[in-house]
Amino acid sequence: MTDCVFCEILAGRMPASFVYRDDRAAAFMDLRQAVDGHVLVVPLRHVPDIYELDEPTAAHLMTVAVRVAKALAADARPAGLNLWQSNGEAGGQEVPHVHLHVQPRREGDGILRLYRDGLPVAGERAHLDRLAARIASRL
Repeated sequence: MTDCVFCEILAGRMPASFVYRDDRAAAFMDLRQAVDGHVLVVPLRHVPDIYELDEPTAAHLMTVAVRVAKALAADARPAGLNLWQSNGEAGGQEVPHVHLHVQPRREGDGILRLYRDGLPVAGERAHLDRLAARIASRL
């Protein structure tokens, strides 16, 4: 796939600073470092989003992300760490190739918190039970 920036990076046609690579996944530095150490973990095979991701590949991506997180912890001793994955434009996905962000966090690093004005109000149990049942029925 030549219109995917991550596929271009993985094929060696665009530069990247690699942290890790094996026969199924790679980890490289995010070009936009909000804080030093922001790493992306991607499958070598083009997968546009989590909905197309098979479970063995998902498990391997998480394994690599955990290894990267532990390496970041050993290297820089961050105060915290974020691990996230986004899908679709509404979810904030910018590159249509599934990827995990592994980002060390430091006190006062300036990265906005998800809930700036406090946590959402707890949902009513009956509503949560209905949602859980509806989702579970599709597993």
